[in-house]
Order: sequence, then structure tokens, then C-alpha cells
Amino acid sequence: MHTAVTTAITRRELMRLTGITAHSVSRRGGRSLNADAVSGYIDSALGRSAFAVADGIGDHLLAARAARTAAQVAARVAIGGSAVAGLLAAQQQLLREYPEPSADSCMVVAVCPTPDRDDGPCDIAWVGDCRAYHWNGRVLHQVTSDHTVAEMMSARGVAVAPRMHHMVTTSARTVRLETIGHGSTGTGAGRWLLSTDGVHKTLTMSEIKRILADSGSAAEAADTLVDSALRAGATDNTTALVFDHR
Repeated sequence: MHTAVTTAITRRELMRLTGITAHSVSRRGGRSLNADAVSGYIDSALGRSAFAVADGIGDHLLAARAARTAAQVAARVAIGGSAVAGLLAAQQQLLREYPEPSADSCMVVAVCPTPDRDDGPCDIAWVGDCRAYHWNGRVLHQVTSDHTVAEMMSARGVAVAPRMHHMVTTSARTVRLETIGHGSTGTGAGRWLLSTDGVHKTLTMSEIKRILADSGSAAEAADTLVDSALRAGATDNTTALVFDHR
């Protein structure tokens, strides 16, 4: 049986299931609409949880719809398979449901064992510049690496203009299996953050670490991350999904 944890576009959600506390906050920045989306599922029989965050590409309704579809499908499929399987299922659904090429998004998917089971790795897949972070109580680990022109050129030692940090090289609609980002952690225990670039390209790594470390709950962490990004001048939509895996 699948039980939805959160599906939110602009509202706040808090759920506690099988030892996992998850909270998402999403706010519109300087855009005409919020094209970010989050989704999560837990399967108590499998002992697995899956979360997804998607960032629609563009400031239009199709981008928002694509992000919502991608997040919901990816989390639902990933819980019974893998993060990569969830992402590929989201791609297939986008291509079936939206013939328009502008219906596209970046996204990140995380699949973890539930805390009532033996601890194990979390499975992460992503396209574009949505990110996953893991705070284990001592070290903040950025699990993902951006699929952007800036990241690609930086790996070659080439400096780029700031706008290149926002130009993605893959997306949910266009990615091929071999270019899907994939990573894992040795343990699922700790505090996790899935975010859109309105948060993590506005705040520094040290600021994100401080907020995750100092916040007393997932709700406080998500609220503070989004509030801090907006106060720091974020012009994009800002979304943070934080879940505590104890």
C-alpha cells in the first residue's frame, strides 16, 4: 500500500510516518507563478520511502504542470524500484501527456529505507540543477552535481559567466539513461535536503549546513532555508523538502 507523504506546490506540508518526519516549503520568487513541485511516498511493507523535487523549466503553466507530473510519477515509481527508474518513468509520462517541448523540468529523486528497517544507503538520481544534501550530524555532503554549462566548463578549468550556472544540459524530458546523475550514501540516517536552485544557488554551503544543523525539526529547517534564500535576494522560486531519517 502506498501512502502519500506530501504533494505540495505552494503550501506547507508536514507528515510523520514510520520514523520519518518530512516537511516541504515552496514559495514564488520573482516569477509569475511557482513551477516547483514536491512529492513523497512511503511503503511500510517494503520498508522504503521516496521523495522527489522538480523545478519546471520556464515561467509558464506548462512548466508548472510538467514539474508536478514529474515529481508525482517519479516518487511513486521509485519506491518500488530505484531512483533512476522513477526518473525514467517521469520522462515517459511527460512525453505521453505533454507533446509540447516546453513541458519540461529538472528534478532530483531520493529513495531510502525507512528507519524501522536496518540502516542502508539512500539511492539518489537527478537531472538538471536540483540538488540533494545529506547532513549526518557532522558533515554536510552534496550528493548531486549540477548538469549545467557552468559545471561542465568548470570541470575543464574554464571560467564562465554567471548566467551559465542556470543553463542546464539535461532535463527530465530530454535526458538519456547514460546521462542521468546517480549517487548513493553509505547510510540513510540523518537529515536530508532536496532543493531547487532558488535555495541552493542563493545560499552558500556553509549557510545551508548551519541551518540544517541548528534547526530543531525538519519543519524549522525547510522554513528557514526558504526564508533565508528570499531574504538574501532569491529571484527564482524557492523550494526545500527536508526529511529526518532517524
